[in-house]
Amino acid sequence: MKDEQSPASYPKISSKHHMRIHWKQFFKSSDDTLVKDITLVEKGSLVGRIGIMLLQCGTGAWRVRDSMNTIARALKITCSADIGLVTISYTCFDIDNKSYSQTLSLPTTEVNMNKLNEMEDFVRKFETENDHWTIGAVHHKLNQIERHTQNYPLIISALSAGLACASFIFLLGGGLPEMFCTFLGAFVGNYLRQLMGKKKITLVAKITVGVAVSCAVYFLCFKLGNIVWGWSNNHAYGYIGSMLYVIPGFPFITSGLDMSKLDMRSGLERLAYAILVVMIASMVGWGMATLLSLSPGAMPKLNLNPALLTMLRIIASFCGVFGFSIMFNAKLSMATVAAVIGALANTLRLSLVEFNHVPAALAAFIGALLAGLIASFVRDKVGFPRIAITVPAIVIMVPGLYMYRAVFNFGITNINVGAYWIMDALMIITALPIGLLTARILTDAKWRHCD
Repeated sequence: MKDEQSPASYPKISSKHHMRIHWKQFFKSSDDTLVKDITLVEKGSLVGRIGIMLLQCGTGAWRVRDSMNTIARALKITCSADIGLVTISYTCFDIDNKSYSQTLSLPTTEVNMNKLNEMEDFVRKFETENDHWTIGAVHHKLNQIERHTQNYPLIISALSAGLACASFIFLLGGGLPEMFCTFLGAFVGNYLRQLMGKKKITLVAKITVGVAVSCAVYFLCFKLGNIVWGWSNNHAYGYIGSMLYVIPGFPFITSGLDMSKLDMRSGLERLAYAILVVMIASMVGWGMATLLSLSPGAMPKLNLNPALLTMLRIIASFCGVFGFSIMFNAKLSMATVAAVIGALANTLRLSLVEFNHVPAALAAFIGALLAGLIASFVRDKVGFPRIAITVPAIVIMVPGLYMYRAVFNFGITNINVGAYWIMDALMIITALPIGLLTARILTDAKWRHCD
């Protein structure tokens, strides 16, 4: 017996792994209905949409939950949420003991500080003005935020990666040859990585191609300089700087902040994600170094006097943080504020280590604490999200070089040296979020309390 339906008449099924949520389908009330009068299902869906948009910005679980709770209180319902790296499971209750649950997920994680700023501004306004808002106006505003807070063009993101990594390699002891090669390597590598991201290529492939291309471009630029300008072979050691744009500083820092608030699921997932990225990048970097006969080593000493070195570190720290902020899709004013804070905090950290012989982890804690304290004061003046100016300000302190050296030495079974570098890296990575959360505890009464 033949099937009554021909293959052409079957419903078309999308092959996408993550299905798009059509939020309009959850709302049966007319667009001119006040949000206070919509149903529990509609209120719960609104809370979920706002939560998942915030999570998509890359902010931590505490901020997502706080915003969802703010919206829920304004709508006269109660929300209980469990938040991970790319998923939210939550239930909303009303005064009639009815409940509505949803589980939402994102296809990938990213960082968008401009969108986060817009979302936090929306939540603040909703809290005080929702009595007069219609559901149509709310959806219009959320749609606007989604459409008009997209990422910078690929070329801008690539240039910012080059700027950040060139500044980073100077702070690690590199000179003009290393900075030039690093800029070009990071520029080309990050451009290809972002291009693959637009094509929805998976995380592992993006990192692999980006890092491999960055190392190859650095090596080619070095060889050109070696032939034309007679650069010594020691300048080749700066190849590590060309791939530092993939170091997941944002997940590293927010994982520590989340775990400090006992958001263990989010904190551990973010930490696992960050470790995954570092391992992939380090293994690819090690493979490229083996292929090109490179190895970590000491770059030529700059021999600058302390005053000039400190001044150049301030400039390089500013440029590095500014570049990372643009990579995190922060608007120019936000990136500038973060860069000023980062320049002061990171230069203090480096000076403490070099001129005062303070242990690197303690210096990192002091630098992060200073960044957090300044950001707490500045935030009240400029109104930017705290995380948008604190995390970029200390991302440049994340010891990407140490982590790479650890993996490289493990790869050649030099276990003792690898263990030395990984322990140094772990101490600094632990100190950075502790510095930020200490500043937060001192200056934010809401953060100080668990309820």
